[in-house]
Amino acid sequence: MKLRIASAALVAGLLVSAAPHAMAQAAAPAGPIVAGIGIADLPGVLRASNAYRTAAQQRQTTYKPQIDQAKTRAQQIQAQIDPLVAKFDADRKAANPNEAALRAQYQQIQQIQQSGQEEINRILAPLQLSEAYVEEQISEQIGKALQQASAKRKITIVLPPDGVVTADKAYDLSQDVLTELNTLFPAAQLVPPAGWMPRAQREQAAQQAAAAGQPAAAAPAAAAPAGKKKQPEGR
Repeated sequence: MKLRIASAALVAGLLVSAAPHAMAQAAAPAGPIVAGIGIADLPGVLRASNAYRTAAQQRQTTYKPQIDQAKTRAQQIQAQIDPLVAKFDADRKAANPNEAALRAQYQQIQQIQQSGQEEINRILAPLQLSEAYVEEQISEQIGKALQQASAKRKITIVLPPDGVVTADKAYDLSQDVLTELNTLFPAAQLVPPAGWMPRAQREQAAQQAAAAGQPAAAAPAAAAPAGKKKQPEGR
């Protein structure tokens, strides 16, 4: 039996976005290439962008108090769980184990583990909100980057990688989109403004307000690129 809450090392690992691999450069075609078709991994482009990677590094400094607090609590909760797990393992190996007592011990361990993980998630909530904020800012620029890359390569049809069984590297448009994106949006704002919510939550709040016949409260949207004024959401 292995009942363990996220260890401090695991918590630290979850906080640091691994440096994405660079987009693969298009190799020489192995056969005839159909003009006008490209393949782009847009989620991969987002994670490989300079704005995303820089924000991931900055987040470790800006939110260091929350990271340290989460690590400490993970260690404390694990220290609380370990002796309970050891006792559980010893009791169930007895000649005549008490099944009712074992179930109670198991439930206690699960409860501590679940409540501890919920506590750590609350501590790390600002980091998760920051990541969502950065991703939304970048995602708002990917469409334009894709258009520019497609125009330069004279691509009229762009497919996602999971929609293609196999294809030559020459069809890969991801690196071109990444280059355009890094130029269009070199850096993102790390800390969301007060009251900001991810788009999905904003839309859900608007739907609930509409169902109740009440105007939806306007939440700050993602920041506009430098030098461009962001239009109010919904206009």
